[in-house]
Amino acid sequence: MLVQEAMTKNPVVCTAETPLRQVVALFRKHHIGGLPVLEGKELVGIVTESDLITLLKTERISDDLWLPSPFEVIEVPIREYINWEKTKHALTNIGDMPAKKIMTHRVVTATEDMSVEAAASLMLKEGIARLPVMRGKTIVGIITRADIINAIGAAYSGNGEAEE
Repeated sequence: MLVQEAMTKNPVVCTAETPLRQVVALFRKHHIGGLPVLEGKELVGIVTESDLITLLKTERISDDLWLPSPFEVIEVPIREYINWEKTKHALTNIGDMPAKKIMTHRVVTATEDMSVEAAASLMLKEGIARLPVMRGKTIVGIITRADIINAIGAAYSGNGEAEE
């Protein structure tokens, strides 16, 4: 089976300037976890749930064993307070941030004439859950892990044998 037979045509996309508030709204409305990012008609990135979650990372205190000096007894709570303040600030401003600030720039893509098996292999190799499908420089679809599972399931009849 080819990617063009399993992909979702006319995928939901956003622009590089789309605020993350709208990106999250699109995720929820369409029950998806990632959006190709376009500038005009050109694919320039992809923004995923993982990209959003990385915004919540804060610096951690070292896990190494240490005995605090009198200064460190004061420093550790101050550092933790500063990290919490950074996290609160990040959460406050996330909604207005444009997609281009957090999107993945190196986008792994598929083509329509690629086999579903090759697309699945590429996803596994790259550790990703979706591939924008390109025709030249134009995005024509997206194939996700769920699309691949649905395609494989459709290829088998109720008795467990491949349909002919």
